[in-house]
Amino acid sequence: MGGKALSTKERALARALYRQGKSRGQIAKELGRHRNSVAKVLERDRGSGVVYADWDPGPHRLSLEQREEIALGISRGEAQQAIAASIGVSASTVCREVQRNGGRRAYRATTAHRAAFGRARRPKPTKLASCPELKTFVVTSLEELWSPQEIAHRLRRDHKDDPMMWVSHETIYQSLYVQGRGELRRELARCLRSGRATRKPRGTQDHRGKIPDMVMISERPPEVADRSVPGHWEGDLVMGSIRSNSAVGTLVERQTRFVILLHLPNGHTAEAVRLAMAETIQTLPEALRRTMTWDQGREMSEHARFTLDTGIQVYFCDPHSPWQRGSNENTNGLLRQYLPKGADLSAFTAEDLARIADSLNNRPRKTLDWMTPREKLNELIAQTA
Repeated sequence: MGGKALSTKERALARALYRQGKSRGQIAKELGRHRNSVAKVLERDRGSGVVYADWDPGPHRLSLEQREEIALGISRGEAQQAIAASIGVSASTVCREVQRNGGRRAYRATTAHRAAFGRARRPKPTKLASCPELKTFVVTSLEELWSPQEIAHRLRRDHKDDPMMWVSHETIYQSLYVQGRGELRRELARCLRSGRATRKPRGTQDHRGKIPDMVMISERPPEVADRSVPGHWEGDLVMGSIRSNSAVGTLVERQTRFVILLHLPNGHTAEAVRLAMAETIQTLPEALRRTMTWDQGREMSEHARFTLDTGIQVYFCDPHSPWQRGSNENTNGLLRQYLPKGADLSAFTAEDLARIADSLNNRPRKTLDWMTPREKLNELIAQTA
């Protein structure tokens, strides 16, 4: 808890003691006041009240006296290494100081010190607040359900020569989560995959039963594991509410992360899943129909019939090993932004699912060097042609 606000006389004395080098605790003890009351006055001064001549830069910044020695050394024609040695800092520190303040011909100690004070003042406007074009792109991308990391890396890819259009994903998170920042609307946090205003670890286990005659993932060809050849898929079901007993099938191509969603209006029985998957997968070019990897869910009980109909071998993951279908697990996480947990997924039409798949396939992905799955797939098709 903080104490009662300092009087005008006490504030002046606190500032004078602080300029003498005393700590906040020492000042508070001398004034007989709470340390937080002293801290509030001094922090406010750092933001606006104190003038640069009284500014104490701290041990890791150049003082006014050191800057005056730099200016004298330049006037005497000394090398930057000699100037640095005389004031006890590295040569690179002197080099940066001189370069950012006009070079050797224009360097002035007081001007440089004033500029350093201005750079050190807080609070500073954030990049999103000072660049409307950047902010507009971030907001639009969040509304398109892109993650902050996808946005940050896509900006660097699209604006390689314009650092003003770069922003880190952590800056975006801070703008959404930290109270008082205000650069982005708090409601945009709902566009994040978690839909929450806090970051929490997630993870659930799937306890569905085994099925007969499975061919295990250990027997899968090596080319599948190293993603060197396209046409190897991972599949799963995204479940709706228990009451609705609804589901959507998800297929993800391992090399490109291209997503196909299966509409299951007649339930998610083994027969329904087999028919929907066979009908969809056979519309693809032959080069994109090689293998399928699934977990040990009962919806794949008719895997042998599926292989007979399509020529695509189905491989099954080990129990409770979702990382063996990493691409599909990640995609299912993204899908929850569109198909929330507890929702009745039977309400989504085939056209709805096609639009969702199109949105996912046009999102930049880290694993694709921030290309989109559609761009990567088109690139592979062009190379094959």
